[in-house]
Amino acid sequence: MSDRASDQEETRRFEPVGPALVIIPTYNEVDNIRSIVSRTRAAVPDAHVLVADDNSPDGTGKVADELAAEDGHVQVLHRRGKEGLGAAYLAGFRWGMEHGFDVLVEMDADGSHQPEELPRLLTALRHADLVLGSRWVPGGRVVNWPASRKFLSRGGSTYSRMVLGIPIRDVTGGFRAFRADTLRGLGIDSVASQGYCFQVDLAHRAVRAGYHVVEVPITFVERELGDSKMSRDIVVEALWRVTAWGARSRLHQLTRHRHTGDHEHA
Repeated sequence: MSDRASDQEETRRFEPVGPALVIIPTYNEVDNIRSIVSRTRAAVPDAHVLVADDNSPDGTGKVADELAAEDGHVQVLHRRGKEGLGAAYLAGFRWGMEHGFDVLVEMDADGSHQPEELPRLLTALRHADLVLGSRWVPGGRVVNWPASRKFLSRGGSTYSRMVLGIPIRDVTGGFRAFRADTLRGLGIDSVASQGYCFQVDLAHRAVRAGYHVVEVPITFVERELGDSKMSRDIVVEALWRVTAWGARSRLHQLTRHRHTGDHEHA
């Protein structure tokens, strides 16, 4: 957390957090969806759950409908097809804001994000605009990852932090709690990135807009059932987009300094 962010937190009064919606995107998660929804409802009984299913061919959407029929706190957003993680979350954000939720939470369906840690994120949001569940701050850790995956994830966060100049240790993590007002201020209608780059994009926008961003430690557990959605295309997209954002930011800074210098010598 930056000194500027700390000063903002000390001088600013945060509005109480209202009803929360936990958004769980799914594509072929039939083996996990019942468990993750059940654990989420037990961890935060007052929260609602929105399953955003990308027309999973394995029947995940049908199971989600059954869960919704059994529990009034569970809703299902059926999407036309597989359009990517970012698109699913954006659709979930819009649905949640249209239905009056003050807090929107991102959480994976595969159990890697432990619902039992949700209360920690929601508590931290009382004094923040955005809370990130972080694997790379003291107390955070990952379970059942090979060294190569740890290197890729931690390296991606380090690269993004350095190129974009943002004081966040886990830039690519996807376990997050937003205030609805924060999302409204981020210009999410212009977000086009997908995959893990989507997470970098939102974090970068939040810091650049001056929002108070807090990281809390989490334990990330590699999925036991189903297939990972990580792919080479996701990594390549993240690399080139972050590099482009960083270059654009540096160019803007140089242009601004040049104009400032010209005015001073005029």
